[in-house]
Amino acid sequence: MNIDEANKKAVEIIMQAQPTLTGFGNALDVIPGMRKNLFLHAGPPITWEKMSGPLRGAIIGGLIYEGLAKNANEAETLAKSGKIDFEPCHHHNTVGPMAGVVTPSMPVFIIENKTFRNKAYCTINEGLGKVLRFGAYSDDVIKRLKWIETVLAPVLTEALKIYGTLAGGGELNLKNLIAQALMMGDEGHNRNKAGTSLFIRELAPAITKTSFDKNTLAEVFAFIHSNDHFFLNLTMPAAKCTIQPAEGITGSCIITTMSRNGTEFGIRISHMPDKWFTGPAQKVEGLYFPGFSDKDANPDIGDSVITETAGIGGVAMAGAPAIVQFVGGTPRDAVKVTMDMYEITDAENSTYKIPTLNFRGTPTGFNLAKIIETGILPAINTGIAHKEPGIGQVGAGLVKPPRNCFEDAFEAYVESLEKVGV
Repeated sequence: MNIDEANKKAVEIIMQAQPTLTGFGNALDVIPGMRKNLFLHAGPPITWEKMSGPLRGAIIGGLIYEGLAKNANEAETLAKSGKIDFEPCHHHNTVGPMAGVVTPSMPVFIIENKTFRNKAYCTINEGLGKVLRFGAYSDDVIKRLKWIETVLAPVLTEALKIYGTLAGGGELNLKNLIAQALMMGDEGHNRNKAGTSLFIRELAPAITKTSFDKNTLAEVFAFIHSNDHFFLNLTMPAAKCTIQPAEGITGSCIITTMSRNGTEFGIRISHMPDKWFTGPAQKVEGLYFPGFSDKDANPDIGDSVITETAGIGGVAMAGAPAIVQFVGGTPRDAVKVTMDMYEITDAENSTYKIPTLNFRGTPTGFNLAKIIETGILPAINTGIAHKEPGIGQVGAGLVKPPRNCFEDAFEAYVESLEKVGV
């Protein structure tokens, strides 16, 4: 198989995906390789000593949440002790927004690609601002996480089962919901208003039929309604299980992973699925919440850029002009971003469309060779975390990855091709 054929095969696999919400479970019970002393995190591998402030904050909060530490000092001592293992979410078929910390007791969405039968996992979104994924760990953050574990997740679990009897399936087709959301002004990464609304609309009848009391159900509806980013934690694992089957195709230079841990940005390509190529995480250019500035910002962080890798998110900004109110720029800038992404991708998505571009398919399948040839880097829109642990989100904006990780990946790719005779 030559390079063009290999890339075509990878893109065809991406297009054929059918990401579907099939259930919920505790991380320890369902995530492959999860264990009691393992904490997952966003981005490529990293040690505690090199972790950024927000990632350390999320680890501290996770240890308190798990009851392994009573306060930040105890948590930091334990994190340094070597008794807690840290591994990337991506090594366990999982993705996490921002710091991306997943601990054993956390409830997670279970997403299955019905075409290829692979699964991906993600926690339930906490909202914006002072939350664990942005490195906050105050009492109210832990209380919210416990509520998600003991109330929200059980309600949604029961509701999904009831949904099956009402809809004749018990499963929720996320590809259809994402496609609809894009038609309604979302791009699937930093704007998920439509997706969240569609999710509530789909499950609402089932939620009202659960065994929980009215006050509990009112809390659940209020929480999801107040959290426009709720759907992000569904688009991310949907994207992850979409692109997973395209890993390991000999000769393909389609990028199958892009991720960052707040210290480094890393990519992986189909031809070498287990090899990370990294560079320094970059500064996000964007808008800041009142009282904060770029002096407070941590470099780029999170697994959420898996959305761009699978054909939504920043590549679809032309269809979500309102996103610029959150990340900065103008609607014209959003269109330019998408048009540039067509130059470095191999296909136009067969399902995800952009109404403002005459329903043209979103740019899908980042081609490493095209990135090197054109010099155009993938565009990403993202949140901004405070550089110090414990504070949380301070803004949102646009960022480009470090060029060297693509150059290093291409050099290694060419050398590998020579060895295998492609």
